[in-house]
Amino acid sequence: MSISELRRGQTATVGKIPAEELRVQLLRFGIAAGCQVRCHTNIPFGPVVLQYGGQEIALGRELARQVEIDI
Repeated sequence: MSISELRRGQTATVGKIPAEELRVQLLRFGIAAGCQVRCHTNIPFGPVVLQYGGQEIALGRELARQVEIDI
């Protein structure tokens, strides 16, 4: 399952992040494999807004599809 499949209010643990560039981008927000994130908003055909560490982070749909999660 990927971040793009989360529903509003769901919490998940970040799993595999295959692309190095994406890993670096998420690390800037403090997100890495093993972190727990919560879906604040999932806009159809738009971004997925995550809550993590007291902040909201918007991920584009294509990037969100690349990040595997465990619920």
